[in-house]
Amino acid sequence: MKIIFAGTPAFAATALDALIQTGHDIVMVLTQPDRPAGRGMQMTASAVKLLAQQRQLPILQPPSLKSGGISLQLQSLNADVMVVAAYGLILPQAVLEIPRLGCLNIHASLLPRWRGAAPIQRAILAGDHETGITIMQMDAGLDTGAMLLKHAIAIAPDDTTQSLHDKLSLLGGQSIVEALRLLQQCQLTPIPQDESQASYAAKITKAEAEIDWRQTAQQISRMVRAFNPSPGAYSFFRNHLLKIWQASAIHGGEGKPGEIAALSADGIVVACGSGALQIETLQKSGGKRMTAADFLAGNQGILGEFLEASEGSASAHD
Repeated sequence: MKIIFAGTPAFAATALDALIQTGHDIVMVLTQPDRPAGRGMQMTASAVKLLAQQRQLPILQPPSLKSGGISLQLQSLNADVMVVAAYGLILPQAVLEIPRLGCLNIHASLLPRWRGAAPIQRAILAGDHETGITIMQMDAGLDTGAMLLKHAIAIAPDDTTQSLHDKLSLLGGQSIVEALRLLQQCQLTPIPQDESQASYAAKITKAEAEIDWRQTAQQISRMVRAFNPSPGAYSFFRNHLLKIWQASAIHGGEGKPGEIAALSADGIVVACGSGALQIETLQKSGGKRMTAADFLAGNQGILGEFLEASEGSASAHD
C-alpha cells in the first residue's frame, strides 16, 4: 500500500520500521520539527526522522497541518492510507479526507479507555490490570473514531511506563501491519466506541509526580512506576529533592506518613497513609541513581526523620 506515515517518538518509529519491513511503500513521513533537547539544548531530530533518514524516505516537518500548501502536497502523493502514531499535531478534516482509505491511528490503550496524551501512565496510575493497542479510524475528535482492531496485554506488577511502552511499541507495529492486511482484504469492521465507557488520559505534569505520603503505599508505588522514566516520582529530604525510581508497597512500617520507619539491606521503609513504601533505587538532586544501601552509606542516623510533601513546607506530621 502507498502510505503517508505521521509520528514522532520511539513508539512511532517502531511502527514505521514494521511497515518498512513488511514492504509497504512509504511515500511520505510527517514528523514534528526538530526540538532542543538534552543538557546542551541542542536541536534534536525525532526518532521517526532519524529512521526515515536512515531509510532515505521523504520527510516533511511542518509546525502545523493547517496550511493549504501542505494539503495539496499530501494530495499529490495519491496515498492509499495515512498511518498516525503519537504524531503530536492535530489533523484537520481536510487532511483526514486525503487518503483513499482514510487515516488509521495506533493508540496505546484499549479504547474507549484512556483517550488522550498519556494512556500508558494513566493505566499504571489507575492500577489497571491490562492495556493494549487499538487501531482506530481517525475522525475530527480526540481518539473518538471507530475501532478497527484491538489487542490486549497484561500490565505486570513491576511494569514501569518505560517497560510497558516498549511492549506496546512492538504490539503497535504488529497490529498496524495486521490491520493493513485485513483492510486490503476488506475484513475490517469499524466498531463505534461506547462513549459511556470513555476516560481521558490527560498529559502528565511534573506537579503530579510529587508524592503525598498520606496516600496508600499501593498508590505511591504505582506513581513510582508510572513516572519512570519521566518526570520521576519525587519527594524532599532535608529540603533537597529526592527522586524515587524503584519501590515496593509492603505491610508494616508503622509511623506517621512520610516517616522513615525502618532501614534494611533491601531498602528504606517509609510509612504511608496505609502500609509502607520500601524504597530500593533513588536519586539525590544533581546526583546519579543509587541503591538504598549506597544512599544509607552516606546518610547516617536517618531513622525517624521524614520525607516531606514539598520543599520548605510545614510537615504533615507537625
